[in-house]
Amino acid sequence: MKSNWVSWVTTNKSSEDLNACDLAFTNRTIVAVEFDANRVVKGNEIMMKKWNRMLPSLACAASQIALCGIAANAASGDTEHAPTSEIAWLELSGTPTEAAGPFAWLGMSDGETLRSLVERIDEVAYDDSIDGLVIRVKDAAIGVTQIQEIGRAMNRLREAGKKTHIFAENYNTSELLLGAYADEVIVQSGGTVSLPGMHMEEMFLRDTLDWIGVKPDYVQIGDYKGAEEQMMNAAPSEAWNENITGLLDSMYGNMQEMLQAGYGFDANELDRVMKKAWWASDKQGIELGLIDAAVDLPDLIDHLGVRYGQDVEVALDLNEQAGGIEIDMANPFAMLSMFSQEPNHTARRPTIAILHIDGAIVDGDSTAGGFLGGASVGSRTIRNAIEDILDQDMIKGVVVRIDSPGGSAIASEIIWQGIERLREEKPVWVSVGSMAASGGYYIAVGGEKIYAEQSSIVGSIGVVGGKLAMEGVYDKLNIRIVERNRGPMASLNSTLKPWSSTERELIRAKMQETYDQFTGHVVDGRPGIDLNKTAEGRLFTGNKAKDLNMVDAIGGLDDAMHELAADIGMDDFEVLEFPGPLSFDELLSDMLGGFIRSPGVTNGAQHGAQALAAAMLTLREVLGPQRFEMVRDAINANLQMRDEPVLMTMPSIIMFK
Repeated sequence: MKSNWVSWVTTNKSSEDLNACDLAFTNRTIVAVEFDANRVVKGNEIMMKKWNRMLPSLACAASQIALCGIAANAASGDTEHAPTSEIAWLELSGTPTEAAGPFAWLGMSDGETLRSLVERIDEVAYDDSIDGLVIRVKDAAIGVTQIQEIGRAMNRLREAGKKTHIFAENYNTSELLLGAYADEVIVQSGGTVSLPGMHMEEMFLRDTLDWIGVKPDYVQIGDYKGAEEQMMNAAPSEAWNENITGLLDSMYGNMQEMLQAGYGFDANELDRVMKKAWWASDKQGIELGLIDAAVDLPDLIDHLGVRYGQDVEVALDLNEQAGGIEIDMANPFAMLSMFSQEPNHTARRPTIAILHIDGAIVDGDSTAGGFLGGASVGSRTIRNAIEDILDQDMIKGVVVRIDSPGGSAIASEIIWQGIERLREEKPVWVSVGSMAASGGYYIAVGGEKIYAEQSSIVGSIGVVGGKLAMEGVYDKLNIRIVERNRGPMASLNSTLKPWSSTERELIRAKMQETYDQFTGHVVDGRPGIDLNKTAEGRLFTGNKAKDLNMVDAIGGLDDAMHELAADIGMDDFEVLEFPGPLSFDELLSDMLGGFIRSPGVTNGAQHGAQALAAAMLTLREVLGPQRFEMVRDAINANLQMRDEPVLMTMPSIIMFK
């Protein structure tokens, strides 16, 4: 059968076709369409998929056979060098960030940005001298929405006739999802493959808070909101269980679709594969159809040579980046010159601005870290960035990139007003990263058009308010607090006791006002939306949100930028990201601000934070870094209630594995 297949490949090519090796590297599904499957395996679908995996070797072998006579002639009289395939090389490590750090212009990078990764893959698509791209994955921690954006760029590269290869020492779910977009998935020989499914953990702290003496006191508007669940309950309520179960089903469905489309499985086959691939060797991964080849890294170029049918060389290293300002450290005048420089953040030609809403939403300035770490985005910082954008005539359009679980209701409203102000002068579209929930979605509805990835989390239209009554923990730690109130409502701010029934009703009334304002913005920004299906704290993945008119299109930041540019008639444009970079003076102020403080009077809320910090330091060791970060972010959100008792945030102590 193999010889018949080779003969069929070589005899059924037209003169306009690509060579056999190129044909073999087309999309796995497309191969099954372009070649008559019945002529190969007589309709046996499972065998067809195995043949698809074998196509590169078979087709290249056919090409070698067909070229034997040419090779002999060349050996006898042609002295030209053998042809070489030139490839690009890109390494993925760590977690891509949404935006460059504020000091990147000084060469102080916070890591790779998602947009720069996509741009460099697109660079290969437009380079006629490059035949393919190798992506080496090195301990990368990439989310599903980031994989979808990178995968979309890989699809553009393949549409341009380039080949894509993924190489990793080991494959877990993330690497396999990325591999679904590649022509060839290669594992380090001796490596492992793991695809057990999707595991989720929710953490409920009510018993823990009782143990340490903290009394949570919360009110929420929206039965499905869930933001109070982690603090108020020891187990999920019926409404929250329905909400989160539906979200998990949708996320798992998206993962299945990606794997089925990329590897050619149907639903039953994928289940069969996952039962065996929960922990598989490199050879087992190949047998299961998840891996194409197991190769020792030093032999990778030789392996690619076989795939391409000729010598291969790395002609473009996409990891070589120009680093910021170069400083001669031996020259003190060069150092002084750096201190005096200001970052240039002005559009010189037609530009699309990206306004980043990345992190928990707070009043005031954005910060690099809150309680025990964790970044936040401040309303003052964003409004200043909006004014900078408005001042620049060369900025023709704006994409608001949101990756936020929400936060302060007041800050969310202030930012929404800024988006409205911006829309009066320039078109404003929205791109959702991993999440635009609660306050994040509040801001999103201010845009004219919303893009989201299939697996983005969208919604949580609801409000939560409350505080942590700390009297019990003060007693356990022998902290003595004496309260003194002046004024009829001063006791609302007490850190010792929960609210009285009268106080709770006042808080609930204020929350209802905020909820009505939230839903009013949603109705205005999303005409025709059905709040009975979308509000009260419900959560959706991007594909479900599109069906419910919560977003307009499935796509990433790159799609939003280019389609906005096309909509306003821009064929060529620059990109400028906001908030802009900080000057060196601002850098020093930011670095020293956390260490230099004036002495002052400490209020009860600060006592509470200090007491809670002692307990959290212990939890860091008990829970481990990943779980601790989620607990920390939840506590950060709750500590915002020291200053504002009504928040728009979604629960954050949720883990997916």
